[in-house]
Amino acid sequence: MKKQQKGFSLIELLIVVAVILIIAAIAIPNLIKSKMAANEASAVGSLRTITTAQIAYSSACPTLGFAATLAELNTSTTCQGGTSQIDATLSSKTKSGYNFTDPTTTGTPATTFSVNADPVSTSSGTRHFFVNETGVIRYTQSGSATNTSNALQ
Repeated sequence: MKKQQKGFSLIELLIVVAVILIIAAIAIPNLIKSKMAANEASAVGSLRTITTAQIAYSSACPTLGFAATLAELNTSTTCQGGTSQIDATLSSKTKSGYNFTDPTTTGTPATTFSVNADPVSTSSGTRHFFVNETGVIRYTQSGSATNTSNALQ
C-alpha cells in the first residue's frame, strides 16, 4: 500500500510563488500610476477649494481682500467672517502628496492672489499646478506652474 501524501510538494509551492510574483510585477506599476492620478486629482480639487475660499473670504472681508495665508482661510484671526473656509489639512500646506504655497497677494485690499501645488516627490505626481484669482487651473510637467502654463480643459 502506498502512503498518502499530505500537503504540497516543493515544486508546487515554487510555481504558486512564481505566479504570485508575476501578478505583483504587473499590478504594482499600475497601482503607483493610479495613486499618482488620484494625488493629482486631489491637488486640482484642493486648488478649486482654495479659489472658492478666497472669493468667500474677500466677500466677507472686503477691506482686506484675498487672504495672504492658507492658515488665515482656516482660522481667520484677522477677519471673523472668513473663518473655516478650508480644512486644517489643507491649511497645513501639504495634502495627498502635494505641497501648497501660501497665496501670493497684491494690493490693499488684496485684489489678486496665486497659489502653486507641487508634488512632494516624483512618486506622488508629475504635474505642477497653479491657480490665481481668475480660477483657471494651469499645469506644467517641470518646475512650478505659472499663469502662462497649460490650462486644464
